[in-house]
Amino acid sequence: MGQPSFYSSSQTVFIGMDVLTDQDVQKYRDEGYLVLDGLLSPEECDALRDRMSEIIEGMDVPEHCRTQFSTDHDEQLKKQGNADYFITSGDKIRFFFEKGVFDDKGEFIVPREHSLNKIGHALHAYEPLFKAVTHSPKIQNLVKKLGLIAPVILQSMYIFKQPGIGGEVTPHQDATFLYTQPLGRVMGVWIALEDATLENGCLWFIPGSHHDGISRRMVRTPKGSFPLTDFIGREKNYDDKLFVPGPVKKGGAVLIHGEVVHRSAANTSDASRHVYTFHIMESQSTVWSPENCESVFVSQATTIRRAALPVPLHLKTEIRPKQT
Repeated sequence: MGQPSFYSSSQTVFIGMDVLTDQDVQKYRDEGYLVLDGLLSPEECDALRDRMSEIIEGMDVPEHCRTQFSTDHDEQLKKQGNADYFITSGDKIRFFFEKGVFDDKGEFIVPREHSLNKIGHALHAYEPLFKAVTHSPKIQNLVKKLGLIAPVILQSMYIFKQPGIGGEVTPHQDATFLYTQPLGRVMGVWIALEDATLENGCLWFIPGSHHDGISRRMVRTPKGSFPLTDFIGREKNYDDKLFVPGPVKKGGAVLIHGEVVHRSAANTSDASRHVYTFHIMESQSTVWSPENCESVFVSQATTIRRAALPVPLHLKTEIRPKQT
């Protein structure tokens, strides 16, 4: 099969098996994000969705795991940061739910396939299809063109954005949760498995906001204290007029700088917005903060190296799948 050349429109870069152009790289560096089209084929998207349906069908949700997910500052401390289930999810496949999907007894009041906010954070380590996408030649070419020397995978998530109940994701910067020294070493790869539109909750960005540093950090509190995490600083109030939408067609993707401010609205449509996303860190001359809430990425250093990009896809994972 031939290797189509790249070309860019005002909003989208079309990508084949080659690498990004110098102009595309500069656009990412200037604006802090880059919308791509055609990273995955429709068939590849459908295969990932089918596998996720199988995972959900076999989902066993213990009572203590019925944790609702939120990005609101106070809600994160109460519902997410305080939960050991979330804190220890870095090397596991775990389930995080939307608000209002359980009754007061913890039983589902919606079909379980419509209850989930996301599944994370180690699909790239345990699930062969997700691992193959994460370590694909296209991704390896992208990170090489962006100048990464020793890229590693920090985490991966499947995000559902359920129709009608998919919650708002408030303005934030990924480096709040994935802090490094120096900053600027983390990038998200956000792959649309369905069309991400203005109606079902596509991403919105403040172009160039990654040049302004971060306004808060989520950190672990001292061992034995409660809550398990806390925030240093608070998210700024941003003018809505600064945000620019980034709709993406099925199979397209967005590269997201760790410090660019972005958000998404609630999904009030009747269409879901499934996404597979993962974060890559340049590990050379980079310190992963031990205060980050998901410090498993430090303690599992061998796993990080085995999951580094580029890596032969036939390498075996050293740890067994966990879904608890």
